[in-house]
Parts: sequence; C-alpha cells; structure tokens
Amino acid sequence: MFSHIFLDLTFIYGLKWSREVKKMRRRIEEQLLIWKNKKDERLPLLLNGARQVGKTYILRKFGEEQFKNAVYINLETDLAVSSYFQDNIEPKRLLRYLEATAGQWIIPGETLLILDEIQVCERALTSLKYFCEEVPELHVAAAGSLLGVAVNRRHYSFPVGKVETITLYPFDFEEFLWARGKTMLAAEIRAACKSMEPLPEALHREAIALYREYLVIGGLPACIRAFTERQSFLAVPQIQNEILNNYIADMAKYADNADSVKIRACFDSIPAQLAKDNRKFQYKVVQRGGSSTLFGASIEWLALAGVVMKCQRISQALEPVAAYADLTAFKLYMGDVGLLTMKAGLSQQTVLSGEGNTFLGAVTENYVAQQLLTRGHPLYYWESKGTAELDFVLQKGREIIGIEVKKGEHVRSRSLSIFADSYTAAHKVRLSLKNFGEEGTLRSIPLYAAFCL
Repeated sequence: MFSHIFLDLTFIYGLKWSREVKKMRRRIEEQLLIWKNKKDERLPLLLNGARQVGKTYILRKFGEEQFKNAVYINLETDLAVSSYFQDNIEPKRLLRYLEATAGQWIIPGETLLILDEIQVCERALTSLKYFCEEVPELHVAAAGSLLGVAVNRRHYSFPVGKVETITLYPFDFEEFLWARGKTMLAAEIRAACKSMEPLPEALHREAIALYREYLVIGGLPACIRAFTERQSFLAVPQIQNEILNNYIADMAKYADNADSVKIRACFDSIPAQLAKDNRKFQYKVVQRGGSSTLFGASIEWLALAGVVMKCQRISQALEPVAAYADLTAFKLYMGDVGLLTMKAGLSQQTVLSGEGNTFLGAVTENYVAQQLLTRGHPLYYWESKGTAELDFVLQKGREIIGIEVKKGEHVRSRSLSIFADSYTAAHKVRLSLKNFGEEGTLRSIPLYAAFCL
C-alpha cells in the first residue's frame, strides 16, 4: 500500500540531492563542521530525527563539501550489507567489506562513512562503540529515523558514551528564509530583535507574508523544495499527505497491531486537542473512557518518533524550570506546523490571507513550539491554579522568560501580567503580528522572529 510513497520521497531526497546541494542550507552544518574538526575527543556521530527532516540529504551534502569522498550505506534497503553486521563487527573487517561494496577506499581523515537507517540493524548500532575505540581517526556518521522507538522497543545495546548525538528538526523559519533566498531579510530580523528597533514597514509586511507561507508549507525539506521549484502551493498538500502516510506506515512497522491502533488514535486526535479552549491533552478526546494507562505508551511512542512535540505544564516558574514539571499534564503539538495545517483541513487561503479563524491560534502556538524546540529549548507552559495560563516558559541561563502567543495584532491578555506579578525577576515576551517594540519590561516581538529567542 505504501511502497509508492517511499519511492516518491526517495526520489525527492535521493536522486535530486546532488543538484540541490548548494541550495538547502541548514544551521546544523556548523555543528557538523565542529564535529569533523575535533581531534582526539571526536566520537562517531549519530544524527537522530523524525522521518523526512533531511538527515540523509544533510550528511551527503556534508560529505561532498567537506571530504575527499563519502561512502553511503543504507542499511534498510541493502539487506546484503546489513548482513555484514550480523556476526563479527570488528571495524577493520567491516571496512574491507564496505569498501568492496561501495567500490571506494575508506581512508581515515579523507572519507566520511555514512550508515543510514541504522535503527533497523542493532549490531550496526553496537558497532559504533568499536569504531570509536579501534578506529577513532575515521569519520563515521550514522542516521536514524525512529531510533528512539527502536531502541525502546527492542532493548538495543546502545553505545552510551561512545557516540555524539545530534537531533535534526524540520527547518525553522530562519532556515526557511534562507531556502527562499531571503538571507538578508533573516539578518535584518535578527538585528531588529537585538536592538528592539521596529523593522521598516515594507520589510515587516514581507516577513509576515512569508511567515504565513511557512504556516502552509511547514519546515519539511520536500515540501519547501516542491514549492520553490514549482512556485505553487498546490504541490505541497500531496507531499504532506505522503509524509503523513509514511508516519502511519511506521506506526504499523514499529509497533504491534494493538499498539499501532492506539498510537494512530492519539495522533489523529491532535487537531481536536488543539481546537479546545484548554489545549491540555485529554485522553477522553481520543476515546471515551481513555486514560494514561491505556494511551500513555502511545504518547511516548509519538514523542520518541519525533512526530509530536510534548509541552509539559509547570506550576512554578523558578530555576531550574525542569524541576517543577508536572509529568501528568501536557500539550501535544505536531512536529511540523505545515502538517498540522494540512491534517486539520485548514484551507491555504484562510492562512495566507490572515482571515480571522479560531483554529489559527492553535496553528500559531504549534509554530512557536517548533521554533523553540529547534533552537534547543525544552517546552513548558505555565498554569496558576486554574486562574491563568501562559503559553511557553523558557529558562536561558538564570533568566526565566514567560512567552505569550497571539495570532494577530490584538494582544490583550491578563495571563502575562499575572505571571509577571508572580515572578518579579521573570522577563516578559509577547509574540504577535505587531512590530518590534518595548513597553516597560515587556518585549513585543513579531511571530516571524520567534527563531531569535
């Protein structure tokens, strides 16, 4: 049923990657370069992330640009190569076989060895420990979709302390601007956020228009590429639907039948969960009589797969914020805002025009959650005894930052004031469609600048 879907997206990511190599710039490239240039302390790299976020593309691009050659091995599609790892995983033996398969020399310091879809081969994951210990001078990078799910389900012998793990997320809005050729606009947004000086009105309006396009297209590379190549929004929903079907296929592949039904039920409930006035996840929305006992493992599966983002409730906005998290209360957002827009059935015209629509509030929150998580911020929201709720709370060093999210220019709300009164040392930020500005201790930041936080 799903074979044509995987082939379509393989074409988008695989066959076209070389001619697109200069176009899709990612922030993670800086981290990869730091990893490459490490000396004695460098470990094999494990690149984690949900399906379709561009892990294969970025590693192959990195290999082409930074090494004399790159040897790419897909452990899911090439079962013969996977069999090399079943018995003896001594690195020198493996390298001889991989060289013969690829028809290329694997030379330490000159070659990037890429092991893709490593979650399907437990022994390949274990072999990273021995590459670390016996061939530390060789650059080995592995990529895994649903790696957290596979490790949790199959009790893999994970090479703790022997790998450096980096997670790749969908494009944030700044990376989206780069992909759209708007690098200078992205730089102006950063400069304005630093100085808190309003952007010129023409740039402000252009940034808002691009932000609304991002809500439709999202941050998945295949969707961005389809739009930029065809200059049409019509191509985007088809690809988004294929990606959603891939997620559903993974639910069946990496869970037994009974669990996959519950996982999909939780996943399908997300638009309805976010449409409620109180967006806290409620199991009864999934199924009448639903409970954490019945669906808790399904939520964990979705989070481990990177398909959803989990935002925990805190009742105290104090340092350290994580210590005050309530593990029983949370919100779930889609891992990509474009997928939420499409899955919820919100029309592109409604989003692009900025028409008043109640569900746009949920889409806006999902967008902000995606920007924050991509920048490395754990997701928390604050609630005070049922009297006030603040959308997000960040901790940056010793600073506690309360963030209120508004979908438009109407910004009246009492929650941020209550939060500020409760925690006098906390900083206040309001994200809306208003331009940059400061009102006393409140910083007004446009939604399109959420990546600056």
